[in-house]
Amino acid sequence: MSKSIQQILEQDSLTKENIIQLLKSTGEDEKALFTKSSEVKLNYIGKNVHFRGLVEFSNICKKDCLYCGIRVGNKNVDRYDIADEEILKAAKFAYDNNYGSVVLQSGERSDKEFVDRIENLLKEIKKLSNNELGITISLGEQTKETYQRWYDAGAHRYLLRIESSNRELYEKIHPKNENHAHETRLKCLKYLQDIGYQTGTGVMIGIPFQTYEDLANDLLFMKEFDIDMVGMGPFIEHDETPLYEYRDQLMSLNDRFRLTLRMIAVLRILMKDINIASATALQAIDPLGREKALRIGANIIMPNITPTNERANYLLYQNKPCIDEGADDCTNCMEARINMADGEIGYGEWGDSRHYASRRKDA
Repeated sequence: MSKSIQQILEQDSLTKENIIQLLKSTGEDEKALFTKSSEVKLNYIGKNVHFRGLVEFSNICKKDCLYCGIRVGNKNVDRYDIADEEILKAAKFAYDNNYGSVVLQSGERSDKEFVDRIENLLKEIKKLSNNELGITISLGEQTKETYQRWYDAGAHRYLLRIESSNRELYEKIHPKNENHAHETRLKCLKYLQDIGYQTGTGVMIGIPFQTYEDLANDLLFMKEFDIDMVGMGPFIEHDETPLYEYRDQLMSLNDRFRLTLRMIAVLRILMKDINIASATALQAIDPLGREKALRIGANIIMPNITPTNERANYLLYQNKPCIDEGADDCTNCMEARINMADGEIGYGEWGDSRHYASRRKDA
């Protein structure tokens, strides 16, 4: 006989079957799940929400992922690459506004010019902030040597989304070639951990061909891999991608949104002390999406501080919010959102993953 949601939530650990049941919960059961995840967040993380000033500095990408609007095969994208001084200006804005941290994100490249450039930018950001700004980077698959160089230059957190822990599903949403190998993604996550990065990953929720079992396995993968931080959001289709032809098979946007909230809640219960980001894509579906995620388990929010004139060209998915706001607008908006979600902004703090500290201590 299957257990009630309440019985499952009282257990010390969760099986895959328990997780699937939680991910399918609705109504009062869903409410009980969110109450539990909120309690766990409060007990292990507290009310603090940390800012990561996001700079999406280039949409030039060598990858051809079948779900992504800036894939190399999409010829209808206005490609851009923000000048170094603009990136440093954005980092200075984050520093002056007491954000604590920045995130550098771009399309994926691994050529020497790019690797050297990132190394230099990291050093410059450390210099302009008197070594006080924390730096997360999300720049895709690289060699171990490149990861080490960037770590030595000042990056200390790295987000590399697995997209799916199911290799067969991964292969359905990527081209079949050596440039898009599931094994490479896993190897890169291991490199990052071995070097000493706070290592982050994540998945898209509601992609074509995905099952509840896949999502439960994704959460268990994060736990087994001992991940420090997670960024995951609802899949939103883009009409310039091959996966767009499967749009009629997708669950509704609202169902993807609710499922993402349940994924965040279950992950918070599974991994009590990690950092979980409240994804911008949530706000693309529900105007209060990010606040809802903060209430039930997320503790990281990423105001977009990319120079406004290029934001509209970094469209991984359609209907992306905040593409016409300046950095100041974004900061004020985030403050209001966090207050609405009963959170407190951890100004001037790196907001490192508590899980990372305990993992390193155990090691």
